[in-house]
Amino acid sequence: MIKKALVFLGVVFTFGILVNATQDSAEKPLVQKVLEKKLVSDYNVYAIPMPDNLNFSGELVPIENPDIRERMDRELLVNTYWQSNGLLLFKRANKYFPIIEPILKEQGIPEDFKYLAVIESGLTQAVSPAHATGFWQILKGTAKEYGLEVNQNVDERYHIEKSTLVACEYLKNAKKRLGSWTLAAAGYNAGVAGVNKQLDRQDAKSYYDLLLGEETGRYVFRIIAVKEILSNPKQYGFNFSEKDLYTHIPTFNVLVDKPISDFNEFAKQYAINYKILKLHNPWLRETHLNNSTSKEYLIQIPREGYYTSETGQ
Repeated sequence: MIKKALVFLGVVFTFGILVNATQDSAEKPLVQKVLEKKLVSDYNVYAIPMPDNLNFSGELVPIENPDIRERMDRELLVNTYWQSNGLLLFKRANKYFPIIEPILKEQGIPEDFKYLAVIESGLTQAVSPAHATGFWQILKGTAKEYGLEVNQNVDERYHIEKSTLVACEYLKNAKKRLGSWTLAAAGYNAGVAGVNKQLDRQDAKSYYDLLLGEETGRYVFRIIAVKEILSNPKQYGFNFSEKDLYTHIPTFNVLVDKPISDFNEFAKQYAINYKILKLHNPWLRETHLNNSTSKEYLIQIPREGYYTSETGQ
């Protein structure tokens, strides 16, 4: 009798396991479906309404033209939904625009051209496959033509202020030759001669009337999209506070007109280390400064209290 009872309990227990397993297998997909539905409902991708009166440097974008509208829409979508890059641009812009903006204003260049630097380099000291360098992606030949020093020891394309001045000169010349700021921006990408050739070849007077290659054809639209997004963060879904942004660190200049044999020792004189010296002066390309001609250089030193290290402040 006891043996039969044990057998019966064993059957019941086994049946219970099978029932629970069947229930689990039936319930898991249901739970998964609920979770998936919630995730889908919580994350949405929206079409972006086309803003009214888009312009570059006061020159209107003819979005009533369907081709222009589609190209503008593409850049707004791509740059809005590349969220990580977008947030980095907001952070860097807060740090570097205060350096670039006064130079543009002083040189008579529309402020919108600060966004050209954004799409050129992401406001980093980038080097392209063609060896265009710095915030403004200046080629070696152009740099030398406009008076920048470029060699193994010193490369002033990495100097934000000096390279911005060169970009301004180039853009003023481009505007004079091509007739509009929009075409000047295109000329920055494709070369003034290249854009001028296409204007003549296609009997056109506007950037928006030209059939251009992929990169230059997108170039001005990318600038305008970045301008629109960085000018209206909330509208494009970017949320941050002031404390999230990168800030410019104030510096003072040290005049140097002699060789410096060791930047490590030089940095220690100002209670900073080699790394900090190079971060603020990326145009100094080696561990020393040759300066055989006694040229005057201004080396930027961060003000006290912004860095701490075992060897520095």
